[in-house]
Amino acid sequence: MGNVSQLFGKDNKQEEDSIQDLACLWISRMDRGLSASEQQQLVDWCKQKTQHHNALLEMASYWDDLSVLNELSDLFPLIQPKVGNQRNKYSAIALAASVAIISIIGINTFVNESFLPYLPSFHEQTLTQTDTLKTQVGEQTSFTLQDGSQIQLNTNSLIKVDYSPTQRLLTLVRGEARFDVAKDKNRPFTVTVGEKSFTALGTIFNVQKNDNQAMELVVTEGKVLITKATTSLTDIKDTLLSVSTAFMPDINEATLVTSGEKAVIVQNSAPIAKTPVEKVSLDQINRDLAWQQGMLIFEGEPLSMALTEISRYTSSNFEIVDSKLSELTVAGYFKAGDIDGLLTSLQSNFGIIYHKNSSGTILLSSAE
Repeated sequence: MGNVSQLFGKDNKQEEDSIQDLACLWISRMDRGLSASEQQQLVDWCKQKTQHHNALLEMASYWDDLSVLNELSDLFPLIQPKVGNQRNKYSAIALAASVAIISIIGINTFVNESFLPYLPSFHEQTLTQTDTLKTQVGEQTSFTLQDGSQIQLNTNSLIKVDYSPTQRLLTLVRGEARFDVAKDKNRPFTVTVGEKSFTALGTIFNVQKNDNQAMELVVTEGKVLITKATTSLTDIKDTLLSVSTAFMPDINEATLVTSGEKAVIVQNSAPIAKTPVEKVSLDQINRDLAWQQGMLIFEGEPLSMALTEISRYTSSNFEIVDSKLSELTVAGYFKAGDIDGLLTSLQSNFGIIYHKNSSGTILLSSAE
């Protein structure tokens, strides 16, 4: 199954936890719709190992959308049981499953193609997850949540995950993250950042936190609703579900940001009703999100501003000795964390020399 390995960047011979990750990705892809070739790839993958099939069923049990169950039924034809006592037998199994579905799924005698239709409604299944995800300075890491949503954390970032049966709540304590949200129209996906919340039903967006009142949002797919962190879940859900009808309920300070748009939230002495939103070009989006490929892109920023951004990816501190260098404009690609490459470039292109003082701070000055 080389195609599956290419599609998800996974090796299907990895350990059990990797099999579960891949099963999550398959369920997420099913929720968004599988092509005919992908359907065949999934069937072939499940036939390779019993663990593959069991992991797929386990991940499906967490999902809150019956469309996934329907597609599983189409891909894996189910054996219909006999009526009477046989049906009562499955009813008893279903009742036990509602109490301990994970334990039952782990037992091969109960997990088979004839068992799945008799589990309780997937909308009745509870899904809870609490976790803390973080990266160190200079580190960038990706995580897959139980519902298939994916998070890519930038340097020195921290997120708290708190999933409940009614909503998916995350708190970006510090740093920056990219969210690829698995669709679930019944459970909004909310990222709280300081005094603001960013909510979606299924989309891709990037949030950077500067402080409790200053942050940036870039939406690359779908729609994200910005509200005050204190806005009720009911108001948020009503707003998101009414977007398609072009009717926006009157929620104080609510702003809808769509694909290809960016919202910059800054500290203000007087609050404004709506967050300013701007349409941004693909080049600008690629520049803002270059960190996701481990790169930083500068296009004429002052050296002082560029060094502030670079400092996020390293424990090294910079000090510009000659003040006239602060406004020197820089442009080009920079590999995040490559301090030696940066210093060599500054020396060869701008004649800037450097040395470290006793505390390890890198001092920059003009060769003149």
